Amino acid sequence: MATTETTTPERGLIALPESAARVLIAIGAIATIASTFMSWTYTSDFPGDLTYYGSPAGLQVLDIVAGVLTLLFALTLWNVRGLGWLNPAGATQPVVLAAASAFAVSWFSAIAIAVDLKGLVALDPGAYVTAVGSLTALLGTLALPKPGDTFKDYVTKPDLIPPAAKLTGWAERLVITAATAVALIVFNYGIGVDPDASETFLGYLLLVVFGTWALHSAGLFDRFAQLNARHKGFATTMAFLAAAIFPFVANNEHNANLGVNILVVGTVALGLNIVVGLTGLLDLGYVAFLGVGAYAAALVSGSEFSRFAGVQFPFWAAMLTGMAASLVFGVLIGAPTLRLRGDYLAIVTLGFGEIFRITVNNLDGVSGPNLTNGPNGISMIPDLDIFGFNLGASHNILGLVTLGRFANYFLLMLLITGLVVVVFNRAADSRIGRSWIAIREDETAATAMGINGFRVKLIAFALGASLAGLAGTVSAHVGYSVNPAPYQFAGSVPPNSAFLLAAVVLGGMGTVNGPILGATLLYLLPEKLGFLKEYQLLAFGIALVVLMRFRPEGIIANRRRQLEFHESDETVHIPEQGLPDSTVGVTKAGA
Repeated sequence: MATTETTTPERGLIALPESAARVLIAIGAIATIASTFMSWTYTSDFPGDLTYYGSPAGLQVLDIVAGVLTLLFALTLWNVRGLGWLNPAGATQPVVLAAASAFAVSWFSAIAIAVDLKGLVALDPGAYVTAVGSLTALLGTLALPKPGDTFKDYVTKPDLIPPAAKLTGWAERLVITAATAVALIVFNYGIGVDPDASETFLGYLLLVVFGTWALHSAGLFDRFAQLNARHKGFATTMAFLAAAIFPFVANNEHNANLGVNILVVGTVALGLNIVVGLTGLLDLGYVAFLGVGAYAAALVSGSEFSRFAGVQFPFWAAMLTGMAASLVFGVLIGAPTLRLRGDYLAIVTLGFGEIFRITVNNLDGVSGPNLTNGPNGISMIPDLDIFGFNLGASHNILGLVTLGRFANYFLLMLLITGLVVVVFNRAADSRIGRSWIAIREDETAATAMGINGFRVKLIAFALGASLAGLAGTVSAHVGYSVNPAPYQFAGSVPPNSAFLLAAVVLGGMGTVNGPILGATLLYLLPEKLGFLKEYQLLAFGIALVVLMRFRPEGIIANRRRQLEFHESDETVHIPEQGLPDSTVGVTKAGA
């Protein structure tokens, strides 16, 4: 463990005694929490109906969470027994960020009410109390002493944080279970926000961003990553169990439909992650493989608008047909083009994506052979029937809950996503996976060491294409139809190649959870922030620019890529991921 010389912390930005600063933070947090039990506005026209006393709703619920988080972090400054795990280093940055979350939610709420209801007169006493209380807490954090070198090291190098108390195996599994449950609750709340209540969703985003940042700066995410590394199988099982519970908890067809689309896009993004994240090949036409799988499945699934209307394969056969068709196209496109590198390969794959869209648009019996029904596509694709279970019908489960059509498809897509995750992990950890990474890092050096670069890249291209075709098989049945419109390079409606590539880059290239998280964010945000409308692509571009500036390795960083992007740091902390302890803190020389 590295050591540094302890220095005396400097005074804060506001000249107050540290004891007074702590009291201000606590008082502000308590006032913020108390304000949520008061009326914030006199009319129910504002989303969430914030007119009641003693019954928090909408943005008030978010403000309670932010206030409680601020109060808990404030109590860690007093070394309250039982809270040491929350801020083990006693750092001030988590306290500041927690107070910032309460301030952001409170002031955003007050401003939104005033703007929507045309003036400050619309604010009731509760809104003023939360604004003053959250400001008081934030000012209190600014009066805390600035950290000296040791405190700064605790923030920038979380490996210096005192080690957690040793827990038994069952206790560590209990922590993983609790964290998974909290994640499910947070996600369920966000996806359940009414699309017309954009103000509530913006408040939710502010709380998630600042709250997550506070927990990360306290070192909790690093500790949780270590727990996951020690119980990887159990953590993965809990994650998929939480996803399976989602349609039962959020028993809403609209939300289930969002979940299905997120899983489809996430699965396709995982396939693209093999090509881009592991092998380092820039593919700008990857959505075409999704389209090939969807069209192949639609042609053999019994639609009366199909060229083969009398043919209806069972699901497993249609799935294999879609995968095989995408695999063949992946090999046919990859074989003559994968000897290219960099921008040249990107241009060729972009051309393939456009060729596919234009081709299926013209196979209508007029411009070309009648195969895809042209711009009208293939509609009325029947619902899947698997072992007598009709996914298009509602089913009552144990007399407790009724699962609708999209919930059925969500559970099916979850199984397929699990299969793709297993394939990705096995492939990445195999000999061929190490060859992909070697090609990505330096193709010339890898070839000199005996790796057949062309064959390795062709395998990656074919495997990624087949996984996209697998997802396309399900998406064709979920949407009842397929048409050429979505299969373009860029557009306001996913999926498209730019969207898929952004999901991989945003979430974290070379990781499993990254593309799924990226797809979730990119699909969910436009759905909930309807007020953006025609400015969605502008906001999308700005978000990518900000990400590339401050976290180019993505939200969930791959160990190697994080080192590459932060090689200027003397010591870069990478959370343990099941590798030997000696690899956790890596220096530039070691990289």
